[in-house]
Amino acid sequence: MTFRNYALMLAPVALIAAAPSTAQSQAERMARVTTHMKTVGTMTANFTQTDRNGGAVTGKLLLKRPGHVRFEYQKDVPLLIVADGRALTMVDYEVKQVQRWPIRNSPLAALLDPGKDLARFGKLVPTSTDDVISVEVRDPKRPEYGTITMIFVNKPGAPGGLTLNGWVALDSKNNRTSIRLSNVSYNGAIADGAFSWKDPRPVRRKS
Repeated sequence: MTFRNYALMLAPVALIAAAPSTAQSQAERMARVTTHMKTVGTMTANFTQTDRNGGAVTGKLLLKRPGHVRFEYQKDVPLLIVADGRALTMVDYEVKQVQRWPIRNSPLAALLDPGKDLARFGKLVPTSTDDVISVEVRDPKRPEYGTITMIFVNKPGAPGGLTLNGWVALDSKNNRTSIRLSNVSYNGAIADGAFSWKDPRPVRRKS
């Protein structure tokens, strides 16, 4: 696997929408999502990532707000994606390549920052049922940062009564990737060390 295959595994999971539901007002639905985002400190989940060609891989997700995430792929995918609070790092152990960029320049910024003003940067996407809330987030002044559409599903007992079901991310080059989550658990202890990574690049010795 190379960076080209998984370069931005961060594009929105759009639902095919029917007419928007009227049981809850737009403001009420957005308020529920905002409450959920502000009350989630950590999250663990299994994920399935699907690219625009239908290829799928699985893995384990760890998230710790603000700014920390780890996507650890199945054993035959030598790729790791980690955010350490400052930068988002993609490590390809097969080709010994590392790529880093500021978290704010990625669609994942909306997921990693609990203080993100969703009312300002997000808009509700119509869904076919009241049990699902879909929010598309992008900064119109920074289209190069991409778009993320997060999908929330009603779940009693979860933060804000919602659980994150997945998302679709779309980068500025229209690279699209869908993430679907399962076995989601919230607000357990996750050590900061879980977001470290081993640099595969050879060490250059000074002569």
